[in-house]
Parts: sequence; structure tokens; C-alpha cells
Amino acid sequence: MARIKPQALLLQSKKKKGPTRIGASTLILCNLVVALIVLSLIATYRNWSKRSIDQTEDGLSTFEGSDFGAFVKKDDLPGYAILNTAKGHITVELYKEGSPEIVNRFLDFCKKGYFKGMLFSHVIKNYVIQGGDYQGLGAAEDLISNGKLQLQLGTSPKHEAFMLGTSKTKEDSKGFDLFITTAPIPDLDDKLSVFGRVIKGEDVVQEIEEVDTDEHYRPKSSIGIINVILKSQI
Repeated sequence: MARIKPQALLLQSKKKKGPTRIGASTLILCNLVVALIVLSLIATYRNWSKRSIDQTEDGLSTFEGSDFGAFVKKDDLPGYAILNTAKGHITVELYKEGSPEIVNRFLDFCKKGYFKGMLFSHVIKNYVIQGGDYQGLGAAEDLISNGKLQLQLGTSPKHEAFMLGTSKTKEDSKGFDLFITTAPIPDLDDKLSVFGRVIKGEDVVQEIEEVDTDEHYRPKSSIGIINVILKSQI
């Protein structure tokens, strides 16, 4: 049997134990796979973050459950409302600091869908438009008579045009009507609580003001609020 020389054995051992080289193409392919995974993770995170922000700003308008105060801090409550009417959009700023209780009630009715389909029940040119009429015609007539009386007495105006208000009622009231003034009017604090102001869509308010009405200031053709969208920022 032929003997293998020691030098030949050493060369064979080195060949067996030597590390396997990785080709350049394999390295490039691995780097590309890692890069694609990283980019996919980044894109997924950005999409998730954007959806979270959108839900925070817009989702409150369709939030369902108990009272807003039980889930959302005061500073986090939406500060704006967009009234989508048959004539266009009316954007109002809500007085969260000045009228917190009324704003909370308004938001609570919004989440319940109370204002969807609400009609403008009274339109008084150069005075006010009213959405809803859960108290009956008497409340509107009182506002009209009191306002005209104080105008005759020369009372200095307190409420400006395009202010958003509601009738003063008890907190356990099952209804909520909306008043938007269309001109500076005298002090109506005995009947009306202001909790916001129109910041965009004054032309829509004026267009509603121009509709034909009967002798009781009721619009002859139905016009109302389609829905209300709440916003944290505008």
C-alpha cells in the first residue's frame, strides 16, 4: 500500500478546514432583502400613525357610548363643528372655556346623531335662524318679541352677528335647539345661551336667511342640517 507523504496530508487537511467563501452576488442579495424589510416596517408605521391621528380628529363625530367627559379630557374635546346643511357648510368655533357645560351637552347630542336631519324651524331676516323646535313655537315668539322690545328701548347690542346659541334649559332636557344670529341683536341672555361663533360659511347663513317664510317665520320649503362633523383643529 502506497504511503502518503506528510506534506500531501497537510495540504489535504488545509483544504478541508478552510472557510467557504460567500459570493459578491449573494451578499448584495442579502442586503437588498434586509433593506426591503426595513422600508416595509417604516411604511407600515407611518400608515398606522396617520390613521391614528385621523381617527383622533375625525372619529369624535361618530363616537358612541357614554358622556364625552368620561373618556376624553377637557383639552382634548373638539373645538370646532361643521354644520353640513342643504345650502352648504357652516363652520363654528365652540367656546369650550367660556361655556363648557353647554358645549359638553352639544357634543353629547352630536355623538347621538341628534342634529342629523334637523330642520330650520324659524327664519327671521336680519335677526336669527333657528334649528329645531323642541320647545314649541312659544319659545321662538318670546325671543322675537323680547328682541324687538329691547331694540325699541335702544339697548346696546351684546350678541354680534353669526353667534351660535341655544335656549336656556335644564341640564336634564331631552332636546337641544340651535340659534345663529344674522345681525347684532340686543341682550337676550334671559332666553339664549351663546356657546360658539361662525368662523366660516357666513354666506351660507345669509342664504338660509333669504328663504321664503309664512306669517310665523316658518320656511315654506324644508331646509335643514344633514349632519355635524366635529374637529379638533381647522
